[in-house]
Amino acid sequence: MAAPDINVELSLEELRELVPQLQQVTEKYKRSEAIQKSLFDISELASSVSDLASLYPAIHEIIAGFMPARNFYVAFLEEENAIVDFAYFVDESEDLLERQMSAEDLKNSLTGYILSSGNYLFLVKENFQQQVEQLNIKYIGPMPVDWIGVPLKRGNQIIGAMVVQSYDEAVRYKQEDLDVLLFVSQHIVNSLDRVKSRELTEKTIRQRTKQLRQMNDELQEEISERQKIESLQQALFEISELSASIDTDMNVFYAAIHDILSRLIGAPNCYVAILDSQKNSLTFPYFKDELNTQAETRSLGLGLTEYVIRQGRAALLDSTNVGQLTQDNELDERIANVMIASNDSWLGAPLFIDGNISGVIAVQSYGGSHKYTQKDLEFLRFVSHHIAVALGRKRSTEAIQTYNQQLAEKVKERTEELNQTNLYLQKQIEERKQIQQQLEYDAHHDGLTGLANRVLFNHRLELAVANKLRYPQNNFAVVFIDLDRFKQINDSLGHHAGDCFLREVAQRISSCIRGHDLLARLGGDEFVVLFDNFEVEKDIEEISSRIINAIAEPFVIDNKEVYSGASIGIAYIENGYQSADEILRDADAAMYQAKSSGRGRHVIFDKTMRDKLLEELEIESEFRQMLKLEAFECYSQPAFDLISKENIYEECYIRWEHSTLGKIKREQYWQIAEQSGLTVEMDKFMLKKACAVLKQWSLSNSQKVNHRLAINLSIHHLTQSSLAIQLVEQIKQAGVDPKKLVIEFDENDLNRRSQFVLPAIKVLKRSGITLVLDNFGSGLASLSYLYSYPFDYVKVDHRFVSTIPRSERNLKLVQSVLSISTHLKFKLIAEGIKTDEQYQALINAGCEFGQGTYLQKVQLLPICHEGIKSVEPHLI
Repeated sequence: MAAPDINVELSLEELRELVPQLQQVTEKYKRSEAIQKSLFDISELASSVSDLASLYPAIHEIIAGFMPARNFYVAFLEEENAIVDFAYFVDESEDLLERQMSAEDLKNSLTGYILSSGNYLFLVKENFQQQVEQLNIKYIGPMPVDWIGVPLKRGNQIIGAMVVQSYDEAVRYKQEDLDVLLFVSQHIVNSLDRVKSRELTEKTIRQRTKQLRQMNDELQEEISERQKIESLQQALFEISELSASIDTDMNVFYAAIHDILSRLIGAPNCYVAILDSQKNSLTFPYFKDELNTQAETRSLGLGLTEYVIRQGRAALLDSTNVGQLTQDNELDERIANVMIASNDSWLGAPLFIDGNISGVIAVQSYGGSHKYTQKDLEFLRFVSHHIAVALGRKRSTEAIQTYNQQLAEKVKERTEELNQTNLYLQKQIEERKQIQQQLEYDAHHDGLTGLANRVLFNHRLELAVANKLRYPQNNFAVVFIDLDRFKQINDSLGHHAGDCFLREVAQRISSCIRGHDLLARLGGDEFVVLFDNFEVEKDIEEISSRIINAIAEPFVIDNKEVYSGASIGIAYIENGYQSADEILRDADAAMYQAKSSGRGRHVIFDKTMRDKLLEELEIESEFRQMLKLEAFECYSQPAFDLISKENIYEECYIRWEHSTLGKIKREQYWQIAEQSGLTVEMDKFMLKKACAVLKQWSLSNSQKVNHRLAINLSIHHLTQSSLAIQLVEQIKQAGVDPKKLVIEFDENDLNRRSQFVLPAIKVLKRSGITLVLDNFGSGLASLSYLYSYPFDYVKVDHRFVSTIPRSERNLKLVQSVLSISTHLKFKLIAEGIKTDEQYQALINAGCEFGQGTYLQKVQLLPICHEGIKSVEPHLI
């Protein structure tokens, strides 16, 4: 369907109202077209203008095309130099006196404000002064009617400002002019950058072209010079080669040198003159001249050659300087006249050998055919050096030949000497190798038995631990062997017998194990075996039994039959082990368990043994602390006359209550003291406490003033008489009467070292100390103690008393000892009386003295230190 016709008829009034609007639209489109054309022209400028000097007027012309711009300038900020450059300035009312001004001076100007803030300024006559004051700006120059300034930016960087201004009231700017100027400013910056870049590129090209032209000229000159230098270098190389390869034919060498000189400096005439050994005459080994065929040997005179020798430096002589030399009496006048008349030129250079002038090399030209220069002189000086080197080498060669002949004879003699020395050194090296091998062997083996030592065993054991961690299915075991009665054998038969015994033990153990098992001696009588690749643990136990049986067989040493035995601890290597020391520790623990269980057996390690060892270590550690702090509590129990109930002495001893393990038995902590080497410290502690108690009793008014106090001491103080004397002195120094002290010695201690203690016991007896043999009958009771030792009392072990009156046998034993005591003048004390039956039976048997809880319970013994009051004892 066709669109319907719409006929709109406007009245004349309505048309008149539309005319202004149409005119505005028309003006707007014209202005837009002008701006678009200006942008196009600005873009064209970047391509058509070649330098900035032409760009700025063209930009001015374009801007004037779309707005009044009779007064126009462009300023750029150079931040590095802190200056403002007015690149283009056109003004009707003002002339620019300085193109560049300090940025600091323009800081408060309109242009400076735009450059520092990056904001535009639009000032009109009506508000000009107000805005200037508001912005704290000082205007410079004639007062305009309107003023527009916009920043020129490259990205966010302010690089300059562009300003138009009007001094004419008829020419006013509008907001549209500012908007257009802001819009056009960025395009102007782009055009400026492009023209600047092209101008800089062209300038760089011109400079580079000029540099390349200069470089090309220099290069051509250098090429020419290098060609000359190459020829010179080639000549110098030939001379060097000649001087390096000189043989006995020096004439060939001189001729070759002459030929090289002829090529480079023109030398048709050349000669070499040599001074004789007395330096009185000249000989000419080489002479080539156009006028003369040869030169005869002559004495030194005032010739050209002699002048160079006297001066010691190279010389260039010609008609210009020989006259002066003649006047100085350096040169023969006839020679000078000939050179001046013929216009000759002569070069000469000395030949230095070992720092002394040995001759001269010279070249000359006749009749002005060739004039020599300083460069020629320098070249000849170089040649003279090589000739001198060749001459020196020839002389050296002759001397070397003579020296070589002498040296050959000396070398022959020295070679013979070196051969003898070499044979001797080889022998020493072999001996040192053997010593080194022996040292390495000794470092890993026991010197007595030849078995592996601790170092080698630990190394192999570490490898076994690592192997077990990587391959858990592999089996390994360590057997720790300790011998019985080795000390007795060593002490009784001597060290030689002990060594023989250990070697025999090593052989017997070796015969019981497999070839690849590792047997080692750790030291003393301790042996270890590392087993690997066994099927079941029973195999190791069987081997251990064989070892025990083999060692139990009698040994014949020095025609004497001796017996020993072995206790074995077995530790199987498991994944939990981290080091060889851990395994040896556990095998050692198992071995000690075997010894404590009766010897002659093997024990397999388990964790309870380790726990027991740790417990013992804990007890020992705390025991040491307690002893160091003297924190033990002391208790006493008196011994009585059974008939009169009179106190004969009080026995002092300590009790130890462990923080976690409870009460520790008396025998246990004495054993700990013995094993840890603290018995002497323990004895000192007991003696100190006893002296303190006796001192306290002597100062009190109680009934204990005259009581005696007994302590148990080890036999360490009885091994030497001097130690017993020191013990008595300590008691006296403490202010205690030795007669009030009673010392009890255990029968079991005396059994071990009875042969050494009698002199010391006699010392104690003479000092007045009461002596008691304690625990009689608990060990290997020997009547010799009763006959030989001056004990005042003998205390029967409590285990005999505890069975009375049920055991007639023990009662008879007590009666027998009582019978002996009458004859040997000692008194018997029955220890451990707990019941009335035991008490009555002992009375009936004739026993006079006793001790036990039936008579009196154990009491806490208060020990008063200085400044501490005594407390009454209480029963435990």
